Amino acid sequence: MRPADSWSKARVTAAIAIVTAACWLIVRVLGLDLWAEIWGGFIPARFGLPDDASVAPFWLTPLTATLVHGNIFHLGFNLLILVFCGRRVENVLGAVSLALLYLLGAYAAAGAQYLADPQSIIPMIGASGAISALLGAYAMLYGRNRVSVVSGRLAVWLNALWLVAAWVIMQLLVGLASAQGDFPLTGGGMAIAAAAHIGGFVVGVLLANPLLRFRWRKA
Repeated sequence: MRPADSWSKARVTAAIAIVTAACWLIVRVLGLDLWAEIWGGFIPARFGLPDDASVAPFWLTPLTATLVHGNIFHLGFNLLILVFCGRRVENVLGAVSLALLYLLGAYAAAGAQYLADPQSIIPMIGASGAISALLGAYAMLYGRNRVSVVSGRLAVWLNALWLVAAWVIMQLLVGLASAQGDFPLTGGGMAIAAAAHIGGFVVGVLLANPLLRFRWRKA
């Protein structure tokens, strides 16, 4: 499938990118980085505890966490992948499906991170889990069969696995590049939530084709 070039059909992607960048800029200008991480970050250990009025409701934090980024490297890399993949996925699946994928990706990422470390008190921040869902959908919609196997469908899945591995590795590299003490709670470089990336990616891989069939069901 060849990616479309129209931004007129990618307004949700553009809106997400603008809101995400604006939130980071406001937080950074006001010097509220630490407050934002605590208020909006997803903290697995909060599950089952009464909500504290000083922080966002726990059920909402998988979404508020997507608006909190540790530094310009973290934000910039996420926006780059969001714009590249989101634009193309939205052109094919439509605005509603793009928004649904992003939301489900955010919650799947939080769920996967909870399962990986349910007692963690370190806030998980960033939109990379939600963006992973768009990356997974992109892999299924635009992936090429570059792997020599008998089944074309298996080749697409293998390519998707390679893509998620590369995505996690790139995030690790961004984490190393950002090791300048910009993350108040981690005290240095960015801690990468690999489970969250995988959780979001799986949602995108599983839902891409059903959403594609649903949108074009009357074609």
